[in-house]
Amino acid sequence: MEQVMAMTETPAEITVRLRDAITRLNRRLRQERPVGDLTVTQLSALTSLHLGGALTLRELSDVERVQPPTMTKIVAKLEERHLVQRTPHPTDGRQVLLSATAEGAAVLVSYQKMRDEWLASKLANLTPGERDTVARAASILEALARA
Repeated sequence: MEQVMAMTETPAEITVRLRDAITRLNRRLRQERPVGDLTVTQLSALTSLHLGGALTLRELSDVERVQPPTMTKIVAKLEERHLVQRTPHPTDGRQVLLSATAEGAAVLVSYQKMRDEWLASKLANLTPGERDTVARAASILEALARA
């Protein structure tokens, strides 16, 4: 694997490289799912429901940054596969809450396992020093995400 030294790069230059690398890695990880299965959008909505708990359609639309009519179509596809369920809203009878089903959670675990296995196989090809660098970078990225 090519060693790239960033000692003389400006924060702006590092920003561009880092953003591009994260985008490409994320895109590659998303490809590690069964072809013809859930779309990226469906998977994202299901993940938001699994991580965020029960949400209204409007809340889910806001989290996913799509319009409610678009989210209605996404949720309908997830419901067809029994990955999402609707329950009455406890305080507003006009609304329903959407949540991931146990089957939906299992699909997410399965997808995560596929992505983790792919990434672990790539990390196994690195030298111990490179893996150590990636581990340190992961810690730094986690801290950036919390900032």
